[in-house]
Amino acid sequence: MADNGGAERAQGAGPWTDLDRAPLDGRAITRALVNGPRASWAEVTVVPRTGSTNADLVAVAATAADRTAVIADVQDAGRGRHSRSFTAPPRSQVTVSALVRLPGIPPDAVGWMPLLTGITVVDTLRSVCEVDAVLKWPNDVLLTGDRAPGKVAGILVEVAGSTPALTVVAGVGINVTPTAEELPVPTATSLRAAGAAVLDRGTIVRAFLRAFGTAVDEWRDSGWDTAGLAQLYRARCDTLGRRVRVTMPGDEVLVGTAADVDGHGRIVIAPEDGCAPVAVSAGDVTHLRAVPDAGE
Repeated sequence: MADNGGAERAQGAGPWTDLDRAPLDGRAITRALVNGPRASWAEVTVVPRTGSTNADLVAVAATAADRTAVIADVQDAGRGRHSRSFTAPPRSQVTVSALVRLPGIPPDAVGWMPLLTGITVVDTLRSVCEVDAVLKWPNDVLLTGDRAPGKVAGILVEVAGSTPALTVVAGVGINVTPTAEELPVPTATSLRAAGAAVLDRGTIVRAFLRAFGTAVDEWRDSGWDTAGLAQLYRARCDTLGRRVRVTMPGDEVLVGTAADVDGHGRIVIAPEDGCAPVAVSAGDVTHLRAVPDAGE
């Protein structure tokens, strides 16, 4: 069962209403994740404002302990893949970055970290917030259904060091309470707009960090096996089976069916021209969009 931490439900009464957007309770989060009986993190810092939680952790990666996290009430210079920026009203998002060390991980498995992070976000939103969350390859998190579908979360994973063990920083931004008018683009959504059962940011970030730590532990204990991870990813990936348009650097375009995600985390496209399937990595893709079937 997901830990709700005694947080009020979205519809419940309390000292703060949803639109008041209460600041995070740093002491409660630290007590739950660092000091409590279910502690699994070495250090968790909640800051009122920062430019980028990812940048903050990358800057201290050489000396920070494994399992260090930074959570911001307000993030002014958030960024995603391809350095795309994003903003949101103060205290309306979960913005968290987590530093983990991955001793012994094969170099060709590191590319699975963004996908593992996406799996964890999807599972957290499904279990805690009771929304229909899915993955759009490689690691955008979407909400489906008739009520406020769209992108609800983004992920950016960066390699922050290689000695004594490979170190990555995984950053996650989840739209929690932005209204339709506050969302940056029409294709975005929020947990509030989708009628999520839980909108308490402290509850969501605690659940995510616990699940993320457990997922990394389980992957490590498997010997960094990617076959099981690939099965988990495929089960959550809404891109598979869809007709897609893939734009690559130099405006090269590939249209076909997203047929699979291979053992390296690449999307496998079956081109419409009948040529052999093509596997493309996230770094080779500028945009990937689902498009209507030919003739529609």
